[in-house]
Amino acid sequence: MATNKPTQNQRRDFLKNAAKGGIAALSLSSIAASAFSAEKHISKAVSDSGDIAVKPDHLIRSVPENMVWGYYGADVPPVATVKDGDIVEIQTINTTGVPRRNPEDFYKTNNLPLDEQALDIIEIYKKVKPEPSGLSGHMLTGPIFIEGAEPGDTLEVRILDIVPRSGFGVNAVWPKGGELGDVVTTRENFVYKYDKKKRIASFKEGIEIPVKPFMGVMAVSPAPEKGRVSSIPPGYYGGNMDLKHLVKGTTLYLPVSTKGALFTTGDCHAAQGTGEISGVAIEASLSLTVKFIVRKDMHIKQVRAESPTHFILLGLDPDLSKAMKNAATEAVNFIKDDLGFTFNEALSICSTGVDFEITQLVDQTLGANAMVPKSIFTNKTFPYWNS
Repeated sequence: MATNKPTQNQRRDFLKNAAKGGIAALSLSSIAASAFSAEKHISKAVSDSGDIAVKPDHLIRSVPENMVWGYYGADVPPVATVKDGDIVEIQTINTTGVPRRNPEDFYKTNNLPLDEQALDIIEIYKKVKPEPSGLSGHMLTGPIFIEGAEPGDTLEVRILDIVPRSGFGVNAVWPKGGELGDVVTTRENFVYKYDKKKRIASFKEGIEIPVKPFMGVMAVSPAPEKGRVSSIPPGYYGGNMDLKHLVKGTTLYLPVSTKGALFTTGDCHAAQGTGEISGVAIEASLSLTVKFIVRKDMHIKQVRAESPTHFILLGLDPDLSKAMKNAATEAVNFIKDDLGFTFNEALSICSTGVDFEITQLVDQTLGANAMVPKSIFTNKTFPYWNS
């Protein structure tokens, strides 16, 4: 695989953007990532705000050799190795609605272009094989080995940008799928086309869904003794959380269980309602740009997240009531242990100032999340990387 090394101009532009956005200067090293040069793709990258996107140190292309179909595991060979502090652009694809047997027909029938992500999907369908034991799940990009990450550490993933790779996304409704699948009698795909200026997606006149891209799946490998696990249910290692708040400018914290962390991502969404009740969102190929930071000073057992305005604590369980209780426990313990309150004080704060949401209902292991506003803690300041 080719080594992608930024040019001197790219280095200068990156440092200028980093200073402007409050991002600390990073090491600029090379990486084996794909047969395509990073410079070709970097020049096309535009952020969802219309600004020039942050230029990454490395690009991981969505080519067959960089994909894994539906699972994580400590024994899965990494497709790239990056350094602590590096910025990485990761291309992802979404195959919802695209038949494996004749994928070209989907684009022809819906009058959609055979663009780069479409050609990637066609090639991936030809070459990427399922996990031999029969584990099923999403088509994912990775895993990525982060130097210095060891079991017991926390991987901080700063989401610097998320860019749609095409002009459309697909939602689907099908029998047995989602929360109301028992009353669905026929499968139907809905192609949502984007209006870039209005930042909306629509499949018919009179419907406008705001486009807010995020990754449904971001994970590190489970502990080696867990073996390979399906990407469908989320877990303590992250995974298929479908947490719609993980947009550009937010941070994900993942507990590291294996050397190098082995970060994998996919299940990319242009927009999603809380709960994702049909079983899928507006599924769309995206390009994710993140900064990886290995935290030796932070030791967590469950995935958590943060935005400029909120701390986000997650609860997971096959039983929704238990998932909610787990989210409540995580939130109360966070306020108690990290912010310095008693248990009873923390419980009172959660009951009066914290919103609890259903994250998703459709991934076997269900999710709830607590939205803890930073603004209610008036005697505390919370520095944040993009503030």
